[in-house]
Amino acid sequence: MVHGCYRETSSQKTAVQRVPAGVAAGHPATAEVGLRVLEAGGTAADAGVAAMLASCVAESLLTGLAGGGFASYYEVATGATTCLDFFCAVPGLDAGRRAAPMIPISVAFGGVPQRYEIGESSVGVPGVPAGCAAIHRRWGRLPWQRLVEPAMGLARSGTLLPQPHAHTLAALAPAMLPGFGAQVYAPGGKLLEGGDLLHHPGLDVALGILAEEGPAAFYTGRVGQVMVDLVQAGGGVLTHADLAAYRVLRPPVVAAPLAGASVLARSDLNDFIPTVASLPADLPSLSRGERAVALAGALRAFGTQRVGDTTNISVVDAAGNACVITLTLGLGSGVWLPGLGVHLNSMLGEGELIRPGTLPGERMASCMCPTVVVSRAAALVMAIGSAGATRIRTALLQTLVNVLVEGDDMRTAIRRPRFHVVSDVVHAEAGYGGEELDALAAAGYTVQQWDRLDHYFGGVSAVGSAGAAGDPRRGGIGRPLQSR
Repeated sequence: MVHGCYRETSSQKTAVQRVPAGVAAGHPATAEVGLRVLEAGGTAADAGVAAMLASCVAESLLTGLAGGGFASYYEVATGATTCLDFFCAVPGLDAGRRAAPMIPISVAFGGVPQRYEIGESSVGVPGVPAGCAAIHRRWGRLPWQRLVEPAMGLARSGTLLPQPHAHTLAALAPAMLPGFGAQVYAPGGKLLEGGDLLHHPGLDVALGILAEEGPAAFYTGRVGQVMVDLVQAGGGVLTHADLAAYRVLRPPVVAAPLAGASVLARSDLNDFIPTVASLPADLPSLSRGERAVALAGALRAFGTQRVGDTTNISVVDAAGNACVITLTLGLGSGVWLPGLGVHLNSMLGEGELIRPGTLPGERMASCMCPTVVVSRAAALVMAIGSAGATRIRTALLQTLVNVLVEGDDMRTAIRRPRFHVVSDVVHAEAGYGGEELDALAAAGYTVQQWDRLDHYFGGVSAVGSAGAAGDPRRGGIGRPLQSR
C-alpha cells in the first residue's frame, strides 16, 4: 500500500479520453441538484456540496445536517487524490459531565435484528456543515449561497419518497418515529409509502441560517446553542467546547492495484484497501468460480460486521475533476432541533465505532470509504462510493471487479447480483451465478440464497469511463451531464 497523497507524475500522463461529466446519487433529487450546479459552471466540489445538502433533505432517512462523513477529491491538473474526514467526534471535552443511559431499540435488516441505542446521550459532534465548507473552500468556484439554495427549495417543497426508501423507513421506524419524527415520517399516524411526499417543517429555516451565516452557526452560533441546550437537557454530554473544537481532518490516502488500475481511498474500519490488495494478481485470468472464491476469501479475511445506513454521491465535472462524498446520520437519535427540522445523529449508539482509548474530541471509526480509481497513465477511471456500513466494502469490491475485470458498463456492474460474506456463510442475492455458488460451496462456504436484490447489500453510486449509475437497491440514479 502507498501512503500519503497519491500523485501521478506529468510524464505518466497520456492522451486518454476524459471521463464524461455526471452525477450519481441515492435519490433523483440529489442527482438533479448536482447536475444543475455543474450546468452553472460549478466544479465537482461545488456539485458535490450542493448534492450533499440536497441529500440532507431528500435522503433524511440516511443522512442529515447533524451527521458526518468523508470525501475523496481527484484533481485532474495534478493527478492528486485527497481525502477529507468530517465524521462525527466523541463529545465530552468539558470534564465532569456524565451521560444519562441511552434508549435501546432493535432494528431488523434482512430479517436480522440489530441492537442500537438512541436518545440525547447518543449524539456525537456533527461534521456535515464543516465538511461542506472545507470541500467548497478548497475546490469550489461558485458562491456558497448558490450551493445551499437548491436544498432550501427542496426543504420548502418536499421530495417524493422512492419505494426503496419507503422499505428502509419501515425497518428504521423505531429510530425515525420518536418525537418530531412522527410528524415527518408518519403524518396523520400513517407511515409514508413509496411516492408519498417527504417534508421536514423548519428544515428550510436551518438551511437558510447555513446559507447566510455559514457553518459557524452550527458550531459557535445560534444553531449550536440550540443543539447543546437540547442534548444536555436530555442527559447528553455534548458541550459548546466540543462544537468549537471541531475541525475537518485530512487522513492519508492509501492505494492498492486492481486489474491494471490503482484504487485510492482512506484507511477505513473495514479495511477496504487491504482487501483489494489481498486479491490475487491473476484475478482477471481466473474462472468465474475461482474469482468468486478469491473475492470471498479476501472479504472473510478482513473487516467487521454491522448493519447501518449511509448515502453516497459521486461527481465528475467537465474538466475531469472528481468528488466522492459518503455521509451518514447513524440511525438518527430521535432528537430533533425545535423549529429547524434537523434530526441529530446517533453515532454514540453504535458502540463498535468508538475504539478503545478514543478520547473526547477524537474521531469515531467508520466503514465509509469514498474511492477514486485511476489508470497507470494518471487518467481518472472511476469515482465511486457506497452506502451500507460493513457491506460498503463488499459492494465496492464487486462493482470494481465487474467494471475493471468483467468489462461491464456502470449500470450493469451496479445492478449485478452480489454476495456478502459473514464468517463461513455467503449471503447471495437472487440471480447470482450458479457456477460461482457451486465453487463457493465446494470451497466450504454455506450459501444462503436470497430471493431478491436487497437494500442490505449496499448502495453504490459511481461515475466513470463506464458511465454513471446509482443503485436500484436504494433508489439511486446516475445522470451524465451531456444527456441534458
